[in-house]
Amino acid sequence: MRILVISDIHANYTAFETVLKDAQGMWDYVWCLGDVVGYGPDPNDCVEKLRELPHLCLAGNHDWAALDRLDIRTFNPDARRAVDWTRETLTSDNTHWLEALPVTFVIGDYTLAHASPREPIWEYILETKTASDNFPHFETPYCLVGHTHQPVIYEQVTEYDTTATRPNYGKQRHLNGRRQIINPGSVGQPRDTDPRAAYALLDFEKNIWEHRRVPYDVSSVQRRMRQYRMPERLIARLEMGM
Repeated sequence: MRILVISDIHANYTAFETVLKDAQGMWDYVWCLGDVVGYGPDPNDCVEKLRELPHLCLAGNHDWAALDRLDIRTFNPDARRAVDWTRETLTSDNTHWLEALPVTFVIGDYTLAHASPREPIWEYILETKTASDNFPHFETPYCLVGHTHQPVIYEQVTEYDTTATRPNYGKQRHLNGRRQIINPGSVGQPRDTDPRAAYALLDFEKNIWEHRRVPYDVSSVQRRMRQYRMPERLIARLEMGM
């Protein structure tokens, strides 16, 4: 089974469509690690395209915010505006689909969570200390997460020693049986100073992983965001990957 691993589409249909085209013929099933909506101008298009595909999808914090399951007073003002717009824009059918998404899932050697196995909706794993603290919170060899919008592999070397490895794009990596927390990066809102859409391919039986990157038409997304009068800071950050 070949898996297309995606996360943090964030209502960016252009980036999502570009990823699907780039990975065409290379996968049998989709694992989406959450945040299908939020920030971007295409929440319904993204939900509906994902629903057309053979997939498993988790809930992310922005999906929950769109469902009024989070107190968005903790969000910055621009993010709150985007949440309000998303709530008003989502169809009732797509809202109901988001409501049914699980927060974690375990399949074979893999635990899936949006943010972390310890706090699946909200915690950011941005450095090795947080990664180390999360290894006791899942039992499988591997855990896949999103949320930070930054592709990385954290590997537990000892109980107290965790390494962080940045992607070597387009190169396959055999997951060696050591416990790892792996982030494929963000499809629609990268934040590692690289504006290209990020995703990954996984050979489920052989445990072979490949981080991938593909450029997409950022300016077309920005035009749609301006059409809907979305915050300029959210528009500008797409071209900077921040």
